[in-house]
Amino acid sequence: MRPAAVRAKGLVLAYGSTVALDTSSFEIPAGGISILIGPNGSGKSTLLGAIAGLLEPVDGSIEVTTIGDSPQRISYVLQSTKVNEALPVTVREVVSMGRYAGASGRRLDANDQAVVEDAMRRMGMTDLAGSHLRELSGGQRQRVFVAQGLAQEHEMLLLDEPLTGLDLTSALAIDKVIHDETQTGCTVVMTTHDLAEAQVADHVLLLSGRVVASGTPDEVLTVDNLTAAYGPNLLHVEGERLFIDDPAHRPVPGRHVHRERSG
Repeated sequence: MRPAAVRAKGLVLAYGSTVALDTSSFEIPAGGISILIGPNGSGKSTLLGAIAGLLEPVDGSIEVTTIGDSPQRISYVLQSTKVNEALPVTVREVVSMGRYAGASGRRLDANDQAVVEDAMRRMGMTDLAGSHLRELSGGQRQRVFVAQGLAQEHEMLLLDEPLTGLDLTSALAIDKVIHDETQTGCTVVMTTHDLAEAQVADHVLLLSGRVVASGTPDEVLTVDNLTAAYGPNLLHVEGERLFIDDPAHRPVPGRHVHRERSG
């Protein structure tokens, strides 16, 4: 049993009078990949923001545990669609922004530059280092922002739907980096709409305005739990296959088969 990286007790998150996540208690284990999944508007991005310290609870508590006597350093990567892609900045400049917090006002030194170069290399963006953000495809932009996250010093990597709607090359590159991060002990927490991604995670939180279930994929992604989260109108069981008619999924012809039933 891995120790907890995040603990929440009676957590309530809201924007003004609108509750985004109702009373929920859970733990996210340290190390490995944890997935936040649920229908559109279920509170996934809100919870990710709370873990990052960007949103204070209305009630209850959420705690990111310490490593020894030091707080965990968190790197938070937004979807590229939530960032102004018309900014007149190059790939290298965007990735370099990941080093500014640790630089504490000083100029970036040779070590900082080496970290930036390594992050771009890992995301396959070295050849485009001098390109402007507006010149890149959606998948390339997403890789740039993941590289920025990698350039930050961190023990926890938060990713908001990093694989949604990407070309195959970008999706494979980001997926590889996610798994590589866990090999160094990093805790990866990411949101998704895709049950196939959740099925191969180490830990899953199923959300629907609250945490419906938390645990291993086999414990959480059951027909009963998914019906409670998505409702019978969105979740369909046909033989051994599950379908979700969720408009937040990336568009594909017909319905999206997420996985074979496991129970």
